[in-house]
Amino acid sequence: MRIIIIGAGEVGFHIAQRLAVENKEVVIIDKSAEALRKIAESSDVQTIRGSGSSPEVLEEAGIMDADIFLAVTDSDEINLIACFFANMLNEKVTKLARIRSGMYTNYKHLLTGEGAGITKIINPDEEVVNSVLRLMSVPGAVEINEFANGKIRLIGINLPEDSPVVGVKLMELRQKIGDELGIVIAALVRDGELIIPSGLNTIQKDDVVYFVCDIREQEEILERLGVPSKPVREVMIIGGGNIGYKLAKALDNKYYHTRLLENRQKRCEFLSERLDRPIVLMGDSTDQDILREENIHDMDMVIAVTGDEETNILTCLLAKSLGAKSTVTRVNNFGYMPLIEPIGIDYVVCPRQSAINSLLHFIRRGKIISTVSIKGEAAEALEVIAHEDSPIIGKKVMDLAFPKGCLVLCFQRGDEVVIPRGDTIIEQQDRLIIISARNNIPKLEKALTTKVEFF
Repeated sequence: MRIIIIGAGEVGFHIAQRLAVENKEVVIIDKSAEALRKIAESSDVQTIRGSGSSPEVLEEAGIMDADIFLAVTDSDEINLIACFFANMLNEKVTKLARIRSGMYTNYKHLLTGEGAGITKIINPDEEVVNSVLRLMSVPGAVEINEFANGKIRLIGINLPEDSPVVGVKLMELRQKIGDELGIVIAALVRDGELIIPSGLNTIQKDDVVYFVCDIREQEEILERLGVPSKPVREVMIIGGGNIGYKLAKALDNKYYHTRLLENRQKRCEFLSERLDRPIVLMGDSTDQDILREENIHDMDMVIAVTGDEETNILTCLLAKSLGAKSTVTRVNNFGYMPLIEPIGIDYVVCPRQSAINSLLHFIRRGKIISTVSIKGEAAEALEVIAHEDSPIIGKKVMDLAFPKGCLVLCFQRGDEVVIPRGDTIIEQQDRLIIISARNNIPKLEKALTTKVEFF
């Protein structure tokens, strides 16, 4: 598989690095010699210095033989022009573009039609808003991902010390909380290390537990795991940029009491004109007096999504110290992400990581239709359709030739969510949710494909 990536920034760098490990043929194009040098030193990829919007450079990169074309620079215009020329040179190539500006994303139907012919537009801001909304739906969760069009959820949660399942072996879990509930433990994070468990593993105190369930049984399962239900009602959003505005718009209803704090007067005027229920405030989010005046101690969640990650981090720390129940910070720099939890911030959302997750499932083989990273990039959860020519059709789950560290969590069969046992047989059109350690992804892809590879 030949993959051409336009842009060697953090998104392009991390995608190229991950794909190179999986022995894919990766070509990355960028104008910066320093960015190309950095990626060439860390990964086995081909680098070309030049503009990704140049037809000549695209031909040099082998666009005629490419399978996937990713335009992920920080410039919407360059990404669009690159996809336009890629389409002219090879209309069969799958084209994915990272586009943020509303003046383009509002016209997706034009960009995905004739002309640019873009297969998928990825808007990192929308992905971040969706991530925050999922976190708000399950207070206390550290991570939430959805599969099967939202019918199946993968939830990571810190169990309270008095949880009835602490000290319980996984093979005894359903007996402990009720065999009628469909739950599978996908992973445990213990002392910073991710474990894809077997039935013999025991849930320990301070573990972060990732589990899969039918969304209709989510609340009952959380209750039986001993996770207290504290609905989010009082919300303060810090930053009225694209993400802050989209989030406030999503919360513009009777259920939430939302405040939006922005430090630019013209932007405040813009927000006030377009939002109904959210209260728009003007001020500096690092000013403790302003936070106290707005009763920060009453906030169920403070969400800092300005374009300055240092401001976001500082604001969340101030809010936490002043009594806010939980905090969410937007971070773009991957280097900051491991530091967030130890300093006391509850959640982190990263537009670049969201873009990477959205892009990756288009690159996977074997009818993998979506994929998300777990615990940073230690593992991936993948959603796979079992088509008629798939080698897994008719096999029992226990007989699947998956590598060690891969686990079938559950699947959707028609409208039913099935929690499989070892003797459950895979049928045509089943949607399987599989978790795999990152280093086993190539072997898993191979096990899912027939002699002819397809996307």
